[in-house]
Amino acid sequence: MENLQEIPAPLLAWYDRHARILPWREQPTPYRVWVSEIMLQQTRVEAVKPYFERFIGELPTIRDLAEAPEDRLLKLWEGLGYYNRVRNMQKAARQLVSGYGGEMPQDFDAILALPGIGSYTAGAIASIAFGMRRPAVDGNVLRVLSRLEKSYDDILKQSVRRRFEEELLQVIPEERAGDFNQSLIELGAIVCVPNGAPKCPECPLKEVCRAHADGVELELPKKTPPKKRKMEDRTVLVLVSDNKAGLHKRPEKGLLAGLYELPNLPGRLNREEVLEFVKKQGLSPLRIQKLPAAKHIFSHIEWHMTGYAVKVEEPPAFWENGGTEPEGREIQKAPAQEEIFFVEKEQMEKNYSIPAAFGAYTQYFKERY
Repeated sequence: MENLQEIPAPLLAWYDRHARILPWREQPTPYRVWVSEIMLQQTRVEAVKPYFERFIGELPTIRDLAEAPEDRLLKLWEGLGYYNRVRNMQKAARQLVSGYGGEMPQDFDAILALPGIGSYTAGAIASIAFGMRRPAVDGNVLRVLSRLEKSYDDILKQSVRRRFEEELLQVIPEERAGDFNQSLIELGAIVCVPNGAPKCPECPLKEVCRAHADGVELELPKKTPPKKRKMEDRTVLVLVSDNKAGLHKRPEKGLLAGLYELPNLPGRLNREEVLEFVKKQGLSPLRIQKLPAAKHIFSHIEWHMTGYAVKVEEPPAFWENGGTEPEGREIQKAPAQEEIFFVEKEQMEKNYSIPAAFGAYTQYFKERY
């Protein structure tokens, strides 16, 4: 669209004055840009900052990421959710070690071919870290462009995204490709905001914005409504024995694949049903207390949880993880995949990544029952 030709100069001037100071912008190396962009997917900037600092502090290079034990990797990611993202990052890091000497290639197609990297992330790495003229179109940018062009096309369609990418490719300035992409993202994050009225008086592009000219900013962007989520009842168990906590490892495929979790069962069980289940695990319950209900929303499923804290007698020995506990202490043979195992509470907090879905109940491990 012809009005896009007018945006680089005022947008970059605005960005030079208003760009937020963010840790990944201070040293925009390919690795730091990559890590930050994966973390920022569906997560607020302020929430990402401490995770980014911790992750980079412990795994400062692509080679470190490639060699990290999975349990430690997932623990570093704990709280960000979508654990397959960091697993794909490690797959990509291993490919970079084997094929590129542990460095990100200065080739857009090679970056795009890596596991877990789509056109947006590849464009961000290519433009911000290497200065390539490649667009980086995320949700913020789609919203800005929809309003600038007064486009009623569905922004969730790949054809619409590709059209915007092609249009931007014509206007990205040669000398400031990375800053241009970041300025569009920044504008969408703090001025042309979602879920409410955009701050049009503050916008450097208000004079060329067609939606603003016609007063239809709140009608855009258009996107297909999400499918209705499936509702599931779950009963979550906080199993404690002195300084030990009961955990379970999920299957390697499906929701929360391969992650550690609090033992849980489908349905809304009562006290008697919970006690019967605990006894069938070979445990001796001493006390049971019902906990407040909780809810967790996944992208396609919504859990409505009932919780119980159950104090049990001294449980079986520690679970064996490949012959050793995460810290290396020799322990006895592992139970079957579906069984519950116990670890010291301190070790659970330090070494085991528990999905945020159980966040309402992990706090109860700090209490005694």
